[in-house]
Amino acid sequence: MPSIAVIGDYDASVPAHQAIPLALRLAGDRLAAPTRFEWIPTDEIEGTARLAPFDGVWCVPASPYRSMDGALTAIRFARESGRPFLGTCGGFQHAVIEYARNVLGWADAEHGETAPDARRLVITPLACSLVEVADTVTLQPGTRIAQAYERSEIVEGYRCRYGLNEEFLAQLTSRDLRVVAKDRNGDVRALELESHPFFVATLFQPERAALRGECPPLAAAFVRACAAR
Repeated sequence: MPSIAVIGDYDASVPAHQAIPLALRLAGDRLAAPTRFEWIPTDEIEGTARLAPFDGVWCVPASPYRSMDGALTAIRFARESGRPFLGTCGGFQHAVIEYARNVLGWADAEHGETAPDARRLVITPLACSLVEVADTVTLQPGTRIAQAYERSEIVEGYRCRYGLNEEFLAQLTSRDLRVVAKDRNGDVRALELESHPFFVATLFQPERAALRGECPPLAAAFVRACAAR
């Protein structure tokens, strides 16, 4: 039975938080792999001991988190230990920050929501807010996300005001971080790590399909990777 650490500060009023348990159950049913999960508040993560028992890590929407350091610790743990990682919305944003700080060595990499005056903002306000917006996303062939959806174009929903600062895109993708999805305007909407068994981050919220009773393909791919581990 795969076990998943759900990293975020649970709020029953957040649609994504309502959807994630449903998404994991639907994915487990589809794969005949019942899935155990535990919500872990970001301010309860001070090291990796709390995370070690889990097969995978999902860093979820609804940031700013109570503890950015806690969220970054969880993401780094998944990246360095090879555990499957899924980051959606706020999880995408903080995966970018973690990579910038701990792989590229940019200790001053920051988020525009929590440190708007910082010199190196790798996450900045979107030109157009994506709160309760659905849009078309094109997937890069041969990527894990494209394999999950089994198509090259999808429509997904957002609840987001911040995204990747593309001024830093060339440097951020100079190693093994890759852009794997863009919207109709060519803006980055998903990233993967090539060297990792399963490390996928999306600015959109694929989990919301579960609120319609549909198994999110990316959640199923994530649970499959956790079960394989």
